[in-house]
Amino acid sequence: MISAEYYNTVYLIFVAILTLAVGEKYSRYGHMRYCATGQESSIPAIILTVAMTLFIGLRPVDGVFIDMVGYASQWDYWNLATFKFDWHAQNILFDNLRSFMSSAGMPIKWFFLLIAGIYFGNMCTACRKMFPNDTLFVLLMCLAAFSTFSYGTNGIKSGAAASIFLVALAYQDKLRVAIPMALISWGFHHSMMMVVIAFVVTRFIRSPRVYYALWIVSVLLAVFHITWFQEIFSGLSDEVGLSYLTNFDFRDGFRLDFVLYSAIPVLVGYFSVFRKNIKSRFYISLLNMYLLTNTVWLLCMYASFTNRIAYLSWFMYPVVLIYPFLKENWGIKQFHSAKLVSYAHMAFTLFMAFIYYK
Repeated sequence: MISAEYYNTVYLIFVAILTLAVGEKYSRYGHMRYCATGQESSIPAIILTVAMTLFIGLRPVDGVFIDMVGYASQWDYWNLATFKFDWHAQNILFDNLRSFMSSAGMPIKWFFLLIAGIYFGNMCTACRKMFPNDTLFVLLMCLAAFSTFSYGTNGIKSGAAASIFLVALAYQDKLRVAIPMALISWGFHHSMMMVVIAFVVTRFIRSPRVYYALWIVSVLLAVFHITWFQEIFSGLSDEVGLSYLTNFDFRDGFRLDFVLYSAIPVLVGYFSVFRKNIKSRFYISLLNMYLLTNTVWLLCMYASFTNRIAYLSWFMYPVVLIYPFLKENWGIKQFHSAKLVSYAHMAFTLFMAFIYYK
């Protein structure tokens, strides 16, 4: 068994090796790959998803994974209770699922395995729907994001909820699928309320210019430590959100690192929409969603646990970043460019994990 302290290292090395291998294949693609019809086999992506589910889901209970210890310490208490669906639970689906499994006498490893399956399974499903010819490549992009491991092992409620919502985004052209998935994600974690609202707003206000203007203004407000909107949001939030938003944390100051990271899809999107004149309604919708949710984080940058607010936009980061490189015909070097983007994306995560945070 792998020691808990090495889990992140093993995970990142494994994903990096696969990213390099798949990326090299893409660098050899030319225009004929773009013109090809049919779908890529889903089997490699499914195998990788199962492997990730088992690896993360069966991890040891250890303080390295922070929140995991809290769930484990309370499991025996929940195990003694008779299950009754709690309509007043803060996270109505997640909390009741946890209570049901514990009261049924199931071992806690089954719970962690199920949540990992939801996390990676929905991620794979969304990638398959959005990128049928590039499922494995984009799934690796998602796995390589620097927040993915953390929200698969620590913030598991947020991670599972965000992954479910990614399916809603993938099926946004089929509201009979998108709406239930969006509501289920909200049921898994209350913070998804903001994302669901953003989903509704972006369906009515479709101009990316509006969201770019909001994003730029929010950056300026953050630079000057203007927290009016954070105070407004606190009045609209639940008790947990209120505790985050009313506790200002100026210790780290303006998070330039987070802003620069968040800005990459923003810049790619600007170039794609306003310079390359991409008209994809689906991509513009994704871009608008990212801009609006990231704007909310910028307006709340000085809240406690600001990274958790940022994750409400970052969970869609890989697909927003890579979409124009795979879904639009930019010429013979297109897939070579996609490879370079995936390598830079992976390199950033490795830098953050092994240099910046060390």
